[in-house]
Amino acid sequence: MTTVAITGASGMLGRDLTDVCGDMDIRAQSRAELDITDPEQVHAALSGVDVVVNCAAYTKVDQAEDDVEQAMAVNAVGPKILAEACKKSGATLIHLSTDYVFRGDATTPYTEDAPLDPVSIYGKSKAAGEKAVREVYPDGSVIIRTAWLYGGNGPSFPRTMLTASTTRDTLNVVDDQVGQPTWTKDLAHQIRLVIDSGIRSGIFHGTNAGRTSWWNFARVIFGTAGLDPERILPTTSAEFVRPAPRPAWSVLGHDAWAAVGLPAMRSWEDAFAEAYPKCFSDIVGDH
Repeated sequence: MTTVAITGASGMLGRDLTDVCGDMDIRAQSRAELDITDPEQVHAALSGVDVVVNCAAYTKVDQAEDDVEQAMAVNAVGPKILAEACKKSGATLIHLSTDYVFRGDATTPYTEDAPLDPVSIYGKSKAAGEKAVREVYPDGSVIIRTAWLYGGNGPSFPRTMLTASTTRDTLNVVDDQVGQPTWTKDLAHQIRLVIDSGIRSGIFHGTNAGRTSWWNFARVIFGTAGLDPERILPTTSAEFVRPAPRPAWSVLGHDAWAAVGLPAMRSWEDAFAEAYPKCFSDIVGDH
């Protein structure tokens, strides 16, 4: 039986992945149980493991602008330590990364080999993590970039929108940021495909297919919940300034999957239609 270690296992993706890989020998470790920036802990925890999936990350995008050291420690140093441990043991490392490693000003989907050009501290820390993993263990590491994650086990955009709908008549949502809403359960299944296939290296984009804006996604969320989508009002990023810059374009290409004989992920619309009753239907009640 394949032994799989999951770091950051208490997070939204980590919990879904633990469920999807439930028939395997799973070592699911939260940040409290395994500090990936501690080499001794990492080497001890990964002994006898076949595959390591690194879901641990510093994801507070705005806070990272002032908390550079911690962001770099978790998102860059930690993955390097994991890669070193996996190289020593021969385990495959599957490392989760992000659309934020790109500048976000493209007009066509980013290919898997597109140059990295992050503009935020969070993006720079994740790009540094990718670089470290590739340099330390190029033949045994798989990088999967994802974006716009939501799921049933943590804070997410759909949950925020639906919760706000219970106390506010209208919501202003930016319409000039375009990306791919991605259900963590779908991503977990995609990671499972990688594990089962025995793929040892490569860069892949793990996002649901298609594209939309945050504004339109919010309208779909409301419509699916039986709420009036007209309550979602468009605004711009310039009117909703945040400490860290957000990519205007977070659309990722999926060609690498076909190259290894695996299917890309389904459309974001189909994914959300299935996710809503499983993850969010209890928030607003019957309408």
